[in-house]
Amino acid sequence: MSIIVCKFGGTSLANPERVLRAARRLVDYRQAGHEVVAVVSAMGKTTDDLVALAEAVSPKPPLREMDMLLATGEQQSMAVMAMAIQGLGQRAVSMTGRQAGIITTAAYSKAQIDQIKCERVTDALAKDEIVIVAGFQGVTRKGDITTLGRGGSDTTAVALAAALHADLCEIYSDVDGVYTADPRKVPRAHKLERLSYKEMLEIAAAGSGVLALRAVEFARRYQVPVSCRSAFNDNPGTIISAYKEDPMEQAVVSSVTYDNSEAKITIRDVPDNVGIAAQVFSAIAKVGANVDMIVQNVSEDGHTDMSFTTPIKELDLIEPVLKAQVKALGAREYGIDRDIAKISIIGAGMKANPGVAAKMFKVLADNGVNIGMISTSAIRVSVTVRSENIERALTSLHTAFGLDADEEYEETQLTAAELAAKAQKGR
Repeated sequence: MSIIVCKFGGTSLANPERVLRAARRLVDYRQAGHEVVAVVSAMGKTTDDLVALAEAVSPKPPLREMDMLLATGEQQSMAVMAMAIQGLGQRAVSMTGRQAGIITTAAYSKAQIDQIKCERVTDALAKDEIVIVAGFQGVTRKGDITTLGRGGSDTTAVALAAALHADLCEIYSDVDGVYTADPRKVPRAHKLERLSYKEMLEIAAAGSGVLALRAVEFARRYQVPVSCRSAFNDNPGTIISAYKEDPMEQAVVSSVTYDNSEAKITIRDVPDNVGIAAQVFSAIAKVGANVDMIVQNVSEDGHTDMSFTTPIKELDLIEPVLKAQVKALGAREYGIDRDIAKISIIGAGMKANPGVAAKMFKVLADNGVNIGMISTSAIRVSVTVRSENIERALTSLHTAFGLDADEEYEETQLTAAELAAKAQKGR
């Protein structure tokens, strides 16, 4: 008997009709002979509402209390889903992260999973129950509730699949799978049938929101096959696994992505001495902030400029560090540019095809898009551009590397019942 773990995002559970659709899918799997575990996010905009509530009573809510509050959103979803399944005649039990045995670090709002003690989950499966687990949350060894940060429910699902040795982990959202580009920005993007873990890691790191980076890391580490699918239709999704394509058939570039959630920081006139970079980035690491692209200019007169990108949401952590470092180093100043976006081309075929980066730069130049910073890996080239050039950069690169589909993407986030109700209303 195979084990399937299914994760449903907030959009997939935004109202009772959508919850029932998801419940029916789980019941169908159970009746087909599978053991079923579901991981659920908070319904619709529940998390946003909870954040707004906290901010209404406190200008800077304590992270521990925020985790206590935000975890209630997923707990609402798990209970409602269990009720829906039982209403369909199938046994089900809901579990919080703690009850499911998800042990985490004590880093509130961005905890890491340390261990999963899933005996209670396996006991419930042995009783022919569908297990509904609250995503995005866990508990420290001292018993405090924690949340896992962005994409936490994806991470919960893949980590549980790994702990249970599941045959498949399905991630349900409002898109059919992983596309060659964001179809809302590039209408002729098309769905990819398969991706390797390595390709998906680069796509997730470069800004795609279909699957969280930490979830992909778990999947690769424990060899968990993952399917990214739509919750609103039965179309096959994108399979992410350890497969290897025939190099003769492999596309040079498989995806074009963007990320406009980062800012560029430049420290100007830094003394060009040994150990300066280590000092700056060690200080940033101590406050728990992340750094992505890094560029240091050629030294002139013993001084240089140092630039790097970081998530905009972490600027509050970094700015005090920057002020202290500018003073300690004797640098002139630091500047922050929030009006940038990272554009990336990704594809395992790039390793065997020279000139890919040169083509990318020429296409952008021909379309009037100026490049700022550049970084590369074996299967990725990333550049920063001005935010207003995102769509121009994406569409021109998508076309240039032969990724355009014959037909334009048509977005559907409605179930069949919702579509019928909408049609009836329009009469």
